[in-house]
Amino acid sequence: MAKFTSIFRKILIGLGVLLVLIQFVPFGRSHTNPPTIAEPQWDSPQTRETFFRSCGDCHSNQMVWPWYSNVAPVSWLVQYDVEEGRSHLNVSEWGRRKNDADEAVEEVESGAMPYPPYLLLHPSARLSDNEKAAFLQGLKNTFGQKREADEHEAESESEERN
Repeated sequence: MAKFTSIFRKILIGLGVLLVLIQFVPFGRSHTNPPTIAEPQWDSPQTRETFFRSCGDCHSNQMVWPWYSNVAPVSWLVQYDVEEGRSHLNVSEWGRRKNDADEAVEEVESGAMPYPPYLLLHPSARLSDNEKAAFLQGLKNTFGQKREADEHEAESESEERN
């Protein structure tokens, strides 16, 4: 039993040292939010508010960086999720590049978004059935095909000027 305790203690000390050492890895600590260039024309203030409450940390340049985003290895996961989210849909850079806005409704409908692990630490991002229904309609109105076509046309004109 003493040998098991000694091995267990060494493993715990090794893990503790490793946890301290990984704090010096710089990835995941760049907590700057680029400026907001443009947002979509939201169908209502309620849709915008719900979007920023449930989706904005990963899908805008208005991330509120929580304390645990400074502690590795969690900081690495947070940084990765934010970069990945912004690469698919970033409402703070609307019209600057193609966004996967057409997939937003499907992701919310299927329950894939808001991201389930995110909901564990951000319970206010959870949507009731009524909120979800209103939010989905708002997303459809905001990111609908006509608006999307208008955005792509504006994007093409912008590229031609540059």
